[in-house]
Amino acid sequence: MNLQKSREQLRTALEKLRRICENKTMPQSMQITAATLDPALLDLPWETPLEEWPDEVLAALPRGISRHVVRFVNLSGRVIAVKEIGETVAYHEYQLLRDLNRLNAPSVQPTAVITGRTTPDGEELTPCLVTEHLKFSLPYRAVFSQLMRPETATRLIDSLAVLLVRLHLLGFYWGDVSLSNTLFRRDADAFSAYLVDAETGELHSALTPGQRNYDVEVARVNIIGELMDLQAGGLLEEDVDVITIGNRIEERYHQLWEELTAEETFYNGERWRVSAKIKRLNELGFDVGELTMSTDLDGTRIVLQPKVVDAGHHHRQIMRLTGLDVEERQARRMLNDLKTYRAINGLNHEADEIVAHRWLAEVFEPTIRAVPPHFRAKLEPAQIFHEILDHRWYLAQQQSRDVPLNEATQSYLENVLPSRPDEARYLELDPTGTFSLDD
Repeated sequence: MNLQKSREQLRTALEKLRRICENKTMPQSMQITAATLDPALLDLPWETPLEEWPDEVLAALPRGISRHVVRFVNLSGRVIAVKEIGETVAYHEYQLLRDLNRLNAPSVQPTAVITGRTTPDGEELTPCLVTEHLKFSLPYRAVFSQLMRPETATRLIDSLAVLLVRLHLLGFYWGDVSLSNTLFRRDADAFSAYLVDAETGELHSALTPGQRNYDVEVARVNIIGELMDLQAGGLLEEDVDVITIGNRIEERYHQLWEELTAEETFYNGERWRVSAKIKRLNELGFDVGELTMSTDLDGTRIVLQPKVVDAGHHHRQIMRLTGLDVEERQARRMLNDLKTYRAINGLNHEADEIVAHRWLAEVFEPTIRAVPPHFRAKLEPAQIFHEILDHRWYLAQQQSRDVPLNEATQSYLENVLPSRPDEARYLELDPTGTFSLDD
């Protein structure tokens, strides 16, 4: 069925391309490189410079700082990002993003490269790279929409450190690490970071310490500059030590890299440390695919090193049990709630899959269904569920009693969610030029 649908889409696209070329509204020299072609791409005004595209095709989403012209565009019920960029770099980034997606790296998804663009008068226009907009994601300046606390900056930097380690484990050298080249999605009480700009990137079988350290140093310098820019714009308090905060990326990166890759030595009577090591890695959100262990000749000392480390431990668990595709910390919160549900309902001897099915049907889905349709664009369902659990805890502390989930849900929907911004839709600029978005 998918093959037949793809053939029909291709025929439709080719017929539309033929009609457009006959009407001479699009130069016949224009080329579109894409794994799958959405016919609606052909309707966009490629014969016009990107900065002059009409408002009716644009989506009102916040744009980060970029050296290129970037626009968000409504297309077939979704949003795409279009960036004007040189042809060689466009093809390089398109292929690199495809490779990263195949490796399940946290990055945006490439859609197409558009080349051979010309105006009706025959003037050549810059090629374009098209990527899918990452739903519910925010550029760092949107996170700092109002005067933010320093803790917000440290949370962003911590998430960027995790992203950089994940990419380095895959052999990806970034070359231009910065907050501006990253998108952030809320993940429980933290953020998850995604690579959005791979122009300078390279994919290797493994990185040298020099390549990794250079990426970290570039990140540190860029972050300090970006935080200074926020201070100059009044989005970060003037007395915040941005150099100390920027240096955090180096500290956090090396801590995490050491935990994930360093050898650990212990003695024969300390075998429990093997389990403790695996548990620490799981708590960081990583799975250990294989362990390399070696002992001394007398058998008194054991050297342990994780050989294959994959990110998304809790994400994969909740995906396997429920089919929910959520962020890592959201998944961990769900798994904890699932364990509580198991204990309260006396299901300790039931299979994980059975308990998860009941939890999904009796807890998660009814909670999300209670959210009015006009509020569902504010946050991802998993984030709403996490915040309801947090709200339930605060109510219980205030009232010194157990608060039923349905009561906490109604309180959250009445008193918290209405004031949250619509992160799935439009994040408009306010009259002062800052983004209207709460922390």
